[in-house]
Formats: sequence, C-alpha cells, structure tokens
Amino acid sequence: MLAIAVPSAPAVDLGKANPLKWFKSKEDAVPSVSEKQSQEAAADAMLRDARTASSTGNAGRAQSIYKDVVARYKFTDAAAEAQFELSRGLRATGKLQDAYEGFQKFIDNYRQSPRFSEALQQQFEIAEEAKAGKKQPSLLLIPMKLDKSELVKMYEGVIKNSPYGKYAPYAQFAIGEVYQDDGDKPMANASYQAVVENYPNTKLASEAQFRIGAISSAAARKTQDAQNLTATRDALETYKMANPSGERTSEAESLIQEVNTSQSYRSLEIGKFYEKAGKPKAAAIYYNEAIKFGAPDAAADARTRLANLAAAFPEEMKEQVASGNADYTVPAAVNLKSRDEYSGPPAPLIAKVNRKPEMRVEPDNFQPVPSRSLSCDPPWRGGRCRSWHDSAPGCWWRAASPGSGPPAGAACTCWPA
Repeated sequence: MLAIAVPSAPAVDLGKANPLKWFKSKEDAVPSVSEKQSQEAAADAMLRDARTASSTGNAGRAQSIYKDVVARYKFTDAAAEAQFELSRGLRATGKLQDAYEGFQKFIDNYRQSPRFSEALQQQFEIAEEAKAGKKQPSLLLIPMKLDKSELVKMYEGVIKNSPYGKYAPYAQFAIGEVYQDDGDKPMANASYQAVVENYPNTKLASEAQFRIGAISSAAARKTQDAQNLTATRDALETYKMANPSGERTSEAESLIQEVNTSQSYRSLEIGKFYEKAGKPKAAAIYYNEAIKFGAPDAAADARTRLANLAAAFPEEMKEQVASGNADYTVPAAVNLKSRDEYSGPPAPLIAKVNRKPEMRVEPDNFQPVPSRSLSCDPPWRGGRCRSWHDSAPGCWWRAASPGSGPPAGAACTCWPA
C-alpha cells in the first residue's frame, strides 16, 4: 500500500490566537520572566545614559531618553525611575501642569515603587507653587498661577491618591484657602469643615474651625446679617471649647465680643421698630436680647425702654416684668423657626459630646419588680390552685393533685379549673 506523507501542521501560538491581543502593541504585552530580565538590562543602560546627559547639562536629551525608557520598557523598575525623573525635569522647567500629570502617571502605574511618597510630596508642592503663582524661569517672568478649578483639582488629586496620608489635611486646607481667596464663602466654609471632620486630631483642624468663624465675621461686618452673626458666634465658641488655650483664643474672644455688640444694637433697633408699631410684647423680646448681648450703651437704652413699656402697657406686660434679668425670649420660643434670624439649633458642646461614660455613684435604692402571680385566696373565678412557685426566679412547684396546698413560703399561681 502506497503511503502518502502529510506535512505536519505548525504549532498554534495561543497568545496570537486570542482575538483580544490581536490589536495590542508589543509594548503593552506583559513580558515573561526571561524577557523582563532582558528588558531590565536594556532599560538600566538607557537610564544611565539619561543621567549622564542630565549631569552634563543636556537636559533635552535626558528627557528624550526618559520618555523612550517608559514607552519601550514600561514594566521594568527602570521605567518607574524614568517616569519620576521625567516629571521632576518638567517641574524644573516650570511646566507645572505637565509635571503634576507626569507624577500622577507615576502614581497610577508604579504605586508599589519606594518613591510613591516622594511623588505625592512633589504633587503637593507643585500645587502650592501654582497657588502662589511661581514665575516661569524666563526673561519675561510669566506668572504660572492657575485657574481656581485647576488648583482645586490638583489638591483633590493629592487627597484621592492618599486620603489619610501626610499631605491630605494640608491639601484639604489649601482648597479652603483657594475658595477663601476667591471670595466664595460657602465653598470655603465647606472645605474648612471637611478638615475639621476628616482630620480632627491635626493642628490644621483648629485653624480651620477658626477660619469658619472669621469668614462669617467678615461677612457680618458688611451686611450685619443675623445669620452671619450667629454663624460667627457658633463657630468661634466651638473653637474656644475645643481649644481653651489655643493660639487664636484671644482673637476668637475679640470677634465674639464684636459680634455680640453688633447683635445688641441690631436687637435694640428691631425692638424700637416693634414699639413704634404698637407691639410691646415683641419689642420687649428684642430689648431683652439687646441687654443679653451686652453692649453697654445699647443695654442701658433697652432697660430704660423696657421700664417705659411696663409702665405704659401694664396689662400686656404683666407677665413680662421690666427687668434686666428677665428673659423675654421665652414667649417667642414657640415661633423660633419662623424668625428670619433662625439658623438652627446651637452648636453641640464638644466637652460634653467627647466626655467618657462615668460610673454611677448614687445609692442603689432600686426595688425588685413585684411578682405578677395571682393570689389563690379566694380561688380565681372558682378555679383551684394547680401550680405555684417559690421566691427563687424560675423555680416552679406542681401540686400532687388539684386543690392541694403550696409549700410553706411559696406564692401560688392560679389557673381556671
């Protein structure tokens, strides 16, 4: 029989047979162990050439080689080093955004690198330079200050890369400063509040709490708005409670006094308005507030007017004796939320919230819960005592036969016959 030789089929490359890899570039494919060793050697040689070029002043050639290493050998340790040096070179030339993005690429692709923390530091410092408006090293000295939104994104990136790292609270505080410099009071206060809530044990938390009060105080000076006055007092009282011996305590006390003085005169004027409108009770409420907030001249005028109201309207004021110690805000408490100056309940007392539970030291006079057992004398609804229990909880006795008596000292439980 004639034998026909059949040519052997070539072995199939499973890697190339995978359709998902057909359009993948060679550089994107993860190398094998032997390939990586070969790539590491080639990348290290290129890295040495780049460092030599940089040390001899040829920064352009060094940057070009660093880019080539990252592009050709992205899975090597040398590529991580090249990406870091490339980004640092961009920062040195004043290209802050490009440098920031370069370090972000390093963090995304080489998070396990020992230089990860250093890359975070570089990003934070770049954001700080951009915020301060570092000037480009050229004859024109062009300022490099970025737009507010771009700055905020930089700082947010630092926080996202390491939410509870060394630079996260500084970045969050810096976001507050960006908004504060831009005059955006709500966003500045929200950013500072995030420092207080997310990083409470840092020194920046105290400063952020003070800034919240200071921003509201500045707004209150312009508008004399009751909401800003209240917000200032609440924020600064919280600061004082948490930092009784803080660096800003004296400033906080001064601002609180300023707010109280403003609110005292404001309450006096509102009281005069209601008095003129023929509403003595409402006027008395605000005159009392003027006294409570303590501005000397306003308080003296308010006391005089309260005394005059008591004399002129004895019926309306009979429950509100004109006195500097009387609290005329109580009758209006039921309608507190409807008032324009209402801005919510007072801030919590930090000292009480953070206080640890204490052991109760009062005498123990609690009595045991009385037994709910029914008395068998006389039998309940004509029934007979079928079971009973003694004084020990859960210990029950059963009669030998219906109608037999319980043991001495036992309480009988009756059921229907």
